[in-house]
Amino acid sequence: MSVITWKYASPQYFYPLAGKMIPWFSVLALLFGAAGLWLGFFVAPTDAQQGEGYRIIFIHVGASWMSMFIYLTMAFWAGIGLSFNTRMSSMMATALAPTGAMFAFLSLWTGALWGKPMWGTWWVWDARLTSELILLFLYLGFIALQAAIDEPRRADKAGAILALVGVVNVPIIYFSVKWWNTLHQGASVSLTQAPSMAKTMLLGMLMMALCLWMYTLAVALMRVRVIMLERERHSEWVAQLPEVQP
Repeated sequence: MSVITWKYASPQYFYPLAGKMIPWFSVLALLFGAAGLWLGFFVAPTDAQQGEGYRIIFIHVGASWMSMFIYLTMAFWAGIGLSFNTRMSSMMATALAPTGAMFAFLSLWTGALWGKPMWGTWWVWDARLTSELILLFLYLGFIALQAAIDEPRRADKAGAILALVGVVNVPIIYFSVKWWNTLHQGASVSLTQAPSMAKTMLLGMLMMALCLWMYTLAVALMRVRVIMLERERHSEWVAQLPEVQP
């Protein structure tokens, strides 16, 4: 098993494997997304307190989860790359950052759409909202820092340090509604308590979360393949690829 793992840690072998996995994750994203949107917008009942406006959570919650999960994954790969100087790890961290930034922005945007009718305002300097905004800035800082350094290895190391420092913000986002008195409602889904919502609502939310997860895998693999070709363009294995033949 370890031999197989180390084999695919090489861009030469991971590149074709990623190409084979992308269509599967793309199809799963479409299927989960269609099911989640259908359940969320057409099957799930109207909320007794929030009315129809609550349906934004079927996008908002998944985007918020993924913004935090992707950052942890990005920091993990960046840390592995920094510690062991592995090329693939740093490439994966770089590939994940734009998608994580997109989900952080989507979380804030959909949160604002929900907050206007519920709170009467688009934005408040709430602990959860502010820490999520900081997460977006961390993603953008990671992307900008790597883009500002021409030498890829130096860029990877600088980005990894920023990513690892920023990890402390993720538990702050998650526990902010427990640590401080905030406007943002508590978690509707918990590992230690029964869900506080109808089963169709919960199923629709989980379908959308799986959709965004599959989307993330597909897009990250697409992006890391491009990064591989760019960084390994002088390698013999890249020259032999049919898609780069003149």
